[in-house]
Amino acid sequence: MSDTIHIQIDRADGSLQRLIGLVERRGFHIDGINMADEGAFRHIALTVRGRDAGRCMDNLGRQIDRLFGVRRIGNDIIQSEAA
Repeated sequence: MSDTIHIQIDRADGSLQRLIGLVERRGFHIDGINMADEGAFRHIALTVRGRDAGRCMDNLGRQIDRLFGVRRIGNDIIQSEAA
């Protein structure tokens, strides 16, 4: 099962790299990224899935919320055949 996390992030140097690094370090695969510029921010729809059943999306969301310059907007759960 995949989950799409909607994020608003500052357009600062390295902000996207910090976000991707955090997701991978927390044990999630990134299945897709969609981005749109909105002035000083980027809106990102990040589709992720856990490497194993022990990965918790809520914990990942809380970690993303703590990143400097990031505001998580919400999560959407997507049923996929890869689950």
